[in-house]
Amino acid sequence: MDWALFAIFLAACGAAATTGSMFMPGAWYRALSKPSWTPPDWVFPVAWTVLYLSSAVAAARVAPLEGAAYGMAFWAMQIAFNTLWTPVFFGLRRIRAAFFIMLGLWIAVAGTMLAFFQLDWIAGALFVPYLIWVSIAGALNASVWMRNPSEATQPAK
Repeated sequence: MDWALFAIFLAACGAAATTGSMFMPGAWYRALSKPSWTPPDWVFPVAWTVLYLSSAVAAARVAPLEGAAYGMAFWAMQIAFNTLWTPVFFGLRRIRAAFFIMLGLWIAVAGTMLAFFQLDWIAGALFVPYLIWVSIAGALNASVWMRNPSEATQPAK
């Protein structure tokens, strides 16, 4: 694996992760009605750390390969949607808008995974947990939207 490529992809993941520390859930999120299957707060940073590391490794494996253009385009798309979701959900408190960003993220992660599988089975496999996590996060976002309709489009106060 090219460690310089890994560092570049990890830096992109770090930029996305920074939005998580800039837009913390806080009292507003704790006050929302959430389903009983909502993961505990400590799970989120642990899961995202593993997913970001896996994503960077997968991208570093695929980037130098012939025919990687679509996979890398999907990778760029997923990191962009990933970066956007947190400020929209926690910063702007736009639950409904965040759900549609999550749909874009899900499509981008699925596209990345499928494109990576065609080039490097390990890279594709590294994206399977990410797709599972984004599926859970999307279901959680949808549930919070449905349980809190008056909060779904309200701007941050």
